[in-house]
Amino acid sequence: MGRIFETRKHKMFARYAKMAKAFTKIGREIAIAVKSGGPDPNINPRLRLVMQNAKSVNMPKERVDAAIQRAAGKDEKAFEEVVYEGYGPYGIAVLVETATDNPTRTVANVRVHFNRCEGELGKTGSLDFLFDRKGVFRISTAGHNMEELELELIDAGLESFDLGDNDEAIVYCQFIDFGNLQKGLEAKNIQVLASSLERIPQNTIQLNPEQRAEVMKLIDRLEEDDDVQNVYHNMADEE
Repeated sequence: MGRIFETRKHKMFARYAKMAKAFTKIGREIAIAVKSGGPDPNINPRLRLVMQNAKSVNMPKERVDAAIQRAAGKDEKAFEEVVYEGYGPYGIAVLVETATDNPTRTVANVRVHFNRCEGELGKTGSLDFLFDRKGVFRISTAGHNMEELELELIDAGLESFDLGDNDEAIVYCQFIDFGNLQKGLEAKNIQVLASSLERIPQNTIQLNPEQRAEVMKLIDRLEEDDDVQNVYHNMADEE
């Protein structure tokens, strides 16, 4: 009975830790969005999308509103978006997106993560060319014909889409078309469930399970860092 209780407690702790990390990430995205475009989501499309993403991770509305108010204050810390690049074990390319109020601290922490996991932090721009930056929207297709919608959104920048379950789809566009596609979706009254700018590897490297585990140690360490927003790599999915 004691062992079962400890297992449940561990799972609960892990779930809350993951939720706390998601809320921290959204909070920093809100701060950056407000500083760049103001606290009114009606005239700040970046903030509007961050608020939609907050819903997707079940962040309470009062916490979102509080984060917007803090970000609009004069004394709130200014977060800077910085991307770090490096190699993990077995030559896996790793890109780390951060939002930080102290780049000196962040780069030191990121370097430690790479060094302790048999990786190496590289120079800015040394690996970015291995990835394509895409706009990604998770949308509700309820009440819409996806074939017709595809034709209507091509002019807004839609590149491709993948149909999912529960009347949902993932639509992709080029980085430069992110804003246009956002406007196109809004004009069609299509509910955006979540959105992001992602870095998709042009080619991937296949590793065996033991090698994958070594790379995942680095990725997990990076993702647990409070300053880290996203981690991208070119390791192939498990077969």
